Amino acid sequence: MRRVLWFILDSVGIGGAPDAEAFGDGGSDTLGHIAAWFVTNEGRPLNLPNLQHLGLGEAYRLVHGRFPEGWRGQNVIGHYSAATEISTGKDTPSGHWELAGVPAIWDWGYFPNEGECFPRELLEKLYERCDLSGSLGHCHASGTEIVARLGEESVQSGKPIFYTSADSVFQIAAHEEAFGLERLYKLCEVAREFLMDDNVGRVIARPFIGEAGSFERTGNRKDYAVTPPKPTVLESAMESGRHVCGVGKIGDIFAHVGFNEELKASGHARLWERSREAMGSGELVMTNFVDFDMLYGHRRDPKGYGLALEEWDEELGRFLNELKEGDLLVITADHGNDPTWRGTDHTRERVPVLIHGAGPGDGGIRDTFSDVGSTIGDWLGVKMDEGQSIL
Repeated sequence: MRRVLWFILDSVGIGGAPDAEAFGDGGSDTLGHIAAWFVTNEGRPLNLPNLQHLGLGEAYRLVHGRFPEGWRGQNVIGHYSAATEISTGKDTPSGHWELAGVPAIWDWGYFPNEGECFPRELLEKLYERCDLSGSLGHCHASGTEIVARLGEESVQSGKPIFYTSADSVFQIAAHEEAFGLERLYKLCEVAREFLMDDNVGRVIARPFIGEAGSFERTGNRKDYAVTPPKPTVLESAMESGRHVCGVGKIGDIFAHVGFNEELKASGHARLWERSREAMGSGELVMTNFVDFDMLYGHRRDPKGYGLALEEWDEELGRFLNELKEGDLLVITADHGNDPTWRGTDHTRERVPVLIHGAGPGDGGIRDTFSDVGSTIGDWLGVKMDEGQSIL
């Protein structure tokens, strides 16, 4: 039986997107800058032997003509390439949808990055429908920063925190106990309804717990995304009779379309555990390893990012020994999030595509992320309209 294990290393870009300058990201390079940071600050190379054996260094060299600092050529056992995004945004849904064969080539709805971000009419409608006395924030912000700054006032006043980013997103933070988790979810559902006509990609519930000075976000985050406009490889595989399982936040990103089963988890250790669990029945298992993006990229922490990559690579080594004949392991990313870059937003970069189970090979630079979905479709006997198989 053929099976695909599809792992998204959220934000592990390899630089070099041709249109990066248009996004203010010319010169951004998530993997390269982390590797350079380790050589400069830790006095050693970034140590990712298993990813290198699958071709990560070679994929990087396709883009830059050289290896990341401190790396050299390895015996490559995987089929590697570098993929270029054609979607109009550098946000999470755009990257994931294009990987799954549906490029987002339309304009998402975004909020201004200066002044009052959200229209007064939208706010008043939310206050009335959800019985709110008001809200806080109304700006572009890092989620951890704005909760630290406004969390206590939110708890005391009962007002949720509204904020956004460079992505097409409306985020709502509130205390799980003081505001109520189910009430937060209901508020997000109403906001999702109101923002449909504005083509905002996601509304995200960002619950937190704790007290002033020690607030922390919980694993009860919930994304309310719009539905992809046509079938992804996930949906096509499911309709062909394949059992498709999403692990982590994947289901939220695709508006829960294209899955027979969803296994929730947070933290990389738990995501690995649930991915193995999904392999018991899943013929297509898709997992998003979000901590790279959420905990280290957005927080501009190159050391934490690099150490998390090394830990993930170590677990990958164990996982490779568990694969069976007919298994195809696909490892890629959805965008960049260079922890050495200015600001706290995603960066427009090419991404690596590492494939294990079909022999070694050089797939070159791909013109669209959709080649990943086409490759997975071919392996499972599903034909996709977008992209060409890499194999």
